[in-house]
Amino acid sequence: MVTKTKKVLKAGDKQLHDYELVVIISPEVVEEKFEATIDNISQLITGRGGIVSDVERWGKRKLAYPIKHFVEGNYVLTHFKLKPSLGKEVETRLQISEEVLRHLLIKLK
Repeated sequence: MVTKTKKVLKAGDKQLHDYELVVIISPEVVEEKFEATIDNISQLITGRGGIVSDVERWGKRKLAYPIKHFVEGNYVLTHFKLKPSLGKEVETRLQISEEVLRHLLIKLK
């Protein structure tokens, strides 16, 4: 019984799921640091076996409510594939990033 469970987990881990990530980056971040932050997010995903398919820079937009005393932020949308077990790790890394004000990770069907 234990062996069967391990096989199921391994088979599920090998399959990549589609994800969508929206990140709001602080407006105080200069252009070079902004691009570096986006690259770091992409490397975080690809370094764990994921595949980044699209990165859209939406630009600076007004926030619905102030976040950390900011009223606007730089929005970035990223589409990628990743093992389901690594989604929490990506979110944890984004939460501790000083440049990222907010993020939303959505698993697509």
